[in-house]
Amino acid sequence: MRAGRLSMRILIRLTSDTPPDIAERVRRRLEFALGRFSSRVRSLSVRLTDVNGPRGGRDKQCQLDVRLLRPRRVIIIEDVDAEVEAAISRAADRATRAIARAVDTFSTTRSLGGPMRVRT
Repeated sequence: MRAGRLSMRILIRLTSDTPPDIAERVRRRLEFALGRFSSRVRSLSVRLTDVNGPRGGRDKQCQLDVRLLRPRRVIIIEDVDAEVEAAISRAADRATRAIARAVDTFSTTRSLGGPMRVRT
């Protein structure tokens, strides 16, 4: 991270059947994807689970809980894929778009002087 930037708190929870080396790859992927929003993200919780256990199939689930400072909001993203890396990557991309929308909406609302009110 660049000097002067706040760092996001990232909590990663893995199930026992998830490879332990995946945690650092998850952290790097999320810091890369969400780094530009680090001053707005209070915390980021990542949960990786194997939904079907040893049966296999499309069952690797990644859930991201992103807590924003401004606007004060929680964004929850879930993605499932056969490969854990694909689920993480897609969830990170979706989180980036969701945070960008939230920030844009917040900025637009503030520049207009608050929520728009329509008289009837």
